[in-house]
Amino acid sequence: MTGRVQGVGFRPTVHRLAVSLQLTGFVWNDTRGVTIELQGQAGRIDEFLTRLTSTDRPPLARIESCRVQTLPTDESERDFVIQASRSDGAVHSEVSADTAVCEDCRREMKDRRDFRYRYPFINCTNCGPRYSIIKTIPYDRPNTTMSVFPMCQRCAGQYRDVTDRRFHAQPVACPACGPKVWLADRAGETLTTGSDETIGETARMLRQGRILAIKGLGGFHLACDAFNHDAVLELRRRKRRDHKPFALMAASVVEVRKHAVVDSAAERALTSPESPIVLLPRREGSPIAPAVAQGVDSLGFMLCYTPLHHLLFAEGLDVLVMTSANLSDEPLICRNDLALERLGDVADAFLMHDREIYRQVDDSIVYFVGDERVVLRRARGYVPTPILMEDASSLEILAAGADMKNTFCLVKGNQLILSEHIGDLEDAEVYHHYRDSIRHLAGLFEVTPSVVACDLHPGYFSTQYAKSRPGVRVIEVQHHWAHIASVLAEHGLAGPVIGIECDGTGYGTDGAIWGCECMVASLTQFRRFGHLAYYPLAGGDKASKEAVRPLLGLLKQAYGADFRLDEFAWLLERIEPDTDKLRLIDQQIDKRLNVVSTSSLGRVFDAVAAMLGLGGFNHFDAQLPMALESL
Repeated sequence: MTGRVQGVGFRPTVHRLAVSLQLTGFVWNDTRGVTIELQGQAGRIDEFLTRLTSTDRPPLARIESCRVQTLPTDESERDFVIQASRSDGAVHSEVSADTAVCEDCRREMKDRRDFRYRYPFINCTNCGPRYSIIKTIPYDRPNTTMSVFPMCQRCAGQYRDVTDRRFHAQPVACPACGPKVWLADRAGETLTTGSDETIGETARMLRQGRILAIKGLGGFHLACDAFNHDAVLELRRRKRRDHKPFALMAASVVEVRKHAVVDSAAERALTSPESPIVLLPRREGSPIAPAVAQGVDSLGFMLCYTPLHHLLFAEGLDVLVMTSANLSDEPLICRNDLALERLGDVADAFLMHDREIYRQVDDSIVYFVGDERVVLRRARGYVPTPILMEDASSLEILAAGADMKNTFCLVKGNQLILSEHIGDLEDAEVYHHYRDSIRHLAGLFEVTPSVVACDLHPGYFSTQYAKSRPGVRVIEVQHHWAHIASVLAEHGLAGPVIGIECDGTGYGTDGAIWGCECMVASLTQFRRFGHLAYYPLAGGDKASKEAVRPLLGLLKQAYGADFRLDEFAWLLERIEPDTDKLRLIDQQIDKRLNVVSTSSLGRVFDAVAAMLGLGGFNHFDAQLPMALESL
């Protein structure tokens, strides 16, 4: 059996089901997935397969394929056993995503009689860390960062007990043998040890308006009291993030509903094992500090998804800002030493633990159009679960992605293996993280690409990286066709379809910067049959920041030879008071100096937002269109 069948309690389920049906044989993990040998009455074997793929399937498992082969009987077999994992052969098995702590573990964590009472790292086969701790497959404890924590007798007993929920749960641990938490100051000196003392002091500091770096499942968060306007402003100043909205965390949907509108679809997403950030309409009168998300009508909420989060909020906290622990657009920080080095001037204290995060993974973000979920950032909880194609690829492929909000994709067989959110490649550290991530994911799934697909834009770092790889065939793909093709692939379609693509920037086949395109497209070809009329855009990268640049280009395009700069001073000087700068941009367009022709709809949104007085500068990507959307 192939699919998501490792790290999800699949072998224990197979064992229990086989024993209950009086079948003999064995099961093991290997690089392809799970191999099961069954011997017994034919009707019971049929019942086994039916139940395993339906009613008895583990909650987190996903079976992609089941290949059945008939073998001669083995008269020597007396039992059904779990055999040691095998690591030879080509990798085809899925690696499971990290999942939120399950209800059973939360109940045990609150039970004074349980030996994991208030333990911040409680987990089982149905929840906890997976992708963030795995180094290689098969998914067994020696191949994870939990290998440095030998199990105590009680944990080992549960790990070996086929009737226990922690049977072969690789991250299983307890206070006696597992990871521990402590609180450190900016210099790394220990302030408190012990779970209760550390969590209690962390909560006390947060209530006092302090800023804490909290190590979680896929990296550090920077946290502060979401009701404390001064604390939120100070976090913005220290993090150098003046405008972009912050994510929020609460302990329950009941608390979230005090501040945002939560319908049934949004509630299902908030409480799902993936536990993403969900963008929700803001409620009027909420005491959430205005500085959390200015200029937009929504709030991004997630629920506690680790045991540590639940214990922290149980100290009487209501809502925390929980934003990725990095500076500006740098990669998420996941190492203790790096957190102290980079965030020493940002956080007042550090809630640390000693379970190594092998892969940093940001929080995922979703929102809803009606009842339909749309994923804005696919990361923790979803990655590296592949998207499956109907037809398998005969070649192994790397799709390098674009430069902004980069993710990349590996193709192996019928699997599209997407990376977590990487970020904007113009930042040098993000670019190095991008290269390292390609090496890691390709190594984990044993993918050796012979073909690399990249964006048509010659200036993209991802394109340059693709062309630097030796011995591969490089295929350049038009940016907006790639957008439409990705939607086709997501929904298992081949096309052709009519695609309307609205974007900010994409290099066109005619050398212009495309951005609002009408195409007839399939997975193999496209034909552009319409687009927004070209207008001049001056200033290169500045044009995506300064709204007056597309506005001037649109005005000059609309009025042609009749355009006079002074006749629009009443409008333009409200957006850009520097009249010399306005004249310079006007002349720049006339002389076609650093000017491109574009059909960008994103820049039109910028211009309209500026004319309506919503702002004149994008401090982060799409800030002005988001403000326009909020009207």
